[in-house]
Amino acid sequence: MLKKVLKIILDIIIVVVIILLVYILIQKSITKENYTNIFGYTFLEVLTGSMSGTIEIGDGVIVKLTKDVKEDDIIVYEKDNSLITHRLIEKQNDKLIAKGDANNTQDEPITQEMVVGKVIKIIPNANLWKKIIIGVAFIIIFIVIIHRL
Repeated sequence: MLKKVLKIILDIIIVVVIILLVYILIQKSITKENYTNIFGYTFLEVLTGSMSGTIEIGDGVIVKLTKDVKEDDIIVYEKDNSLITHRLIEKQNDKLIAKGDANNTQDEPITQEMVVGKVIKIIPNANLWKKIIIGVAFIIIFIVIIHRL
């Protein structure tokens, strides 16, 4: 009985993961965005040290997709097809000025339209957790496949 329940749970997990991956792939191919919109939020991994002290390389950030940002918010904006996560330090009429906490200079002014959203949660070492979860998921899928043979 327990074996049957575990099998059903594993099947459900696999189906949910597959559906989520297909959703992400379809959405990214349709919208041509650098991020995925999951109910108004997205998850990004930080790749540089420009926010060091607040957000480190390999940390993850949960971003609320919004244009409604205020000074001192950590925002994500798109410039030259890259996503940049910096602190909004000043709003000047229709221009926004951001700066990485670890940077010596502020960024070039951006427009409100370039804003993707604001960071609502920092997840330390998300890169490590991502590797662990992917590794465990792979092992589970492998075990399920082998078990069914």
